[in-house]
Amino acid sequence: MKWRRMPLGPIQTNAYILADDDGTCLIFDPGSEAGKLNGYIKEKGLKPLAVLLTHAHFDHIGAVDKVRKEWGIPVYVHKNEADWLQDPSLNGSALLTGQPITAEKADHLIEEEQELKIGSFKLRVFFTPGHSPGSISYYAEEEQLIISGDVLFKGGIGRTDLPGGNHEVLLDSIHNKLLSLPEETLVLSGHGPETDIATEQEQNPFINGFTI
Repeated sequence: MKWRRMPLGPIQTNAYILADDDGTCLIFDPGSEAGKLNGYIKEKGLKPLAVLLTHAHFDHIGAVDKVRKEWGIPVYVHKNEADWLQDPSLNGSALLTGQPITAEKADHLIEEEQELKIGSFKLRVFFTPGHSPGSISYYAEEEQLIISGDVLFKGGIGRTDLPGGNHEVLLDSIHNKLLSLPEETLVLSGHGPETDIATEQEQNPFINGFTI
């Protein structure tokens, strides 16, 4: 199984494509530039099965509808953000961009932590709120990677000053969910480069409480 990080849009939000050897793939957080994303999928001959959202902030959902319609695939989001796709005041676009960014309702609402099976893909869904009330992370145990959205970054953590954000809840999600994973687990974040659990345990100042 292979993965590809694709920074998209004005603030370079990471979309991810997780592809199996048979060409089927999952698309995570298509935030913008649908043409670029769809063009890459066509170029590689991939067959998308679903769009999975880590959360529904505007920079993660801007290309959802065009990607969904291009491939005829369902969209998944946590139930706590079921209304965010259609509401610019909740997804942050009204506050931060001055232009409303919306998408149609998700096809599937994730209501609890679970193992999600889509085609040959098996993902453990962790509820990791704090950056937003419906933030979730997708853990591919066999591939030793987790797609964490804006929960944990290389050397940083998600902001908590947007609607529904909570700093203490975010730290709890990081410590009790993400940092409980094996140290070698690769962290694919919503912005910036990948990292791993061991590096963040040792060096992330927001987790360890020291300053640099």
